Amino acid sequence: MAGIADVAPESVLLAGAGRAILLQLANPAVGRGVARHSNFAADPLRRLHATLSYVYALTNGTPAQQRLVKARVQRAHLPVKGGPGPRHPAYDAGDPALQLWVAATLYESAMQIYDAVFPALAPDIADAVYRDYAVLGTALGMPGPLWPATRADFCNYWNESLCGLDVDDSVRRVARELLSANNAPPWIKLLMPLVRFLTVGLLPPSVRELYGFPWSPPKDRLLRRICAMASILVRITPVWIRHAPMRHYLKHLA
Repeated sequence: MAGIADVAPESVLLAGAGRAILLQLANPAVGRGVARHSNFAADPLRRLHATLSYVYALTNGTPAQQRLVKARVQRAHLPVKGGPGPRHPAYDAGDPALQLWVAATLYESAMQIYDAVFPALAPDIADAVYRDYAVLGTALGMPGPLWPATRADFCNYWNESLCGLDVDDSVRRVARELLSANNAPPWIKLLMPLVRFLTVGLLPPSVRELYGFPWSPPKDRLLRRICAMASILVRITPVWIRHAPMRHYLKHLA
């Protein structure tokens, strides 16, 4: 039966990377932690490389590669702690609830893209993929039982979590810096108009409003056309090309 090892290598899922990051930042604890303790917006490729190495190693890597990325992530999260702010409780990158949220954004964003460009997964395969995605949280330290038991349970968790999101000016500033990519290489800057469009367009409308991103029906129609074009492209593109980013990251993971 197919599982996460078959889904995660699809490079088209990278279109949801920015969406996942902004959803993570919209969690008040995560957003404040990043705004106060991280400069990832000034070096967006570093965070992207770390996230992709983590995902590809856990889904398709060797046991040694999996141990390596787990150690790196856990070490990176150790300093990210702090006291409460004026509006929100204390935050801690080791908080299992936050680890669940990070893993949930990666799963839900990946499925948003996958469902938009690939034929629908059979229910039993979709269930298997969902169960496998728990590893992205458990590798951070999240207790396994915290991952919602079924896709229906996840849907309830997701909808409830969206209602608890909040974005303040510091997080909006980080998001603007991230999407501007001012310090990115030239080839990234060339792609940024499309990246910004997809990132904003794929966000849940409520989260898009929290960030203050403008949107309109014409943009919605354009987004659907882009997804339709991507669906055609993935059908005619050989698997070895579609999975090239995964092979690149696993090759250089040491």
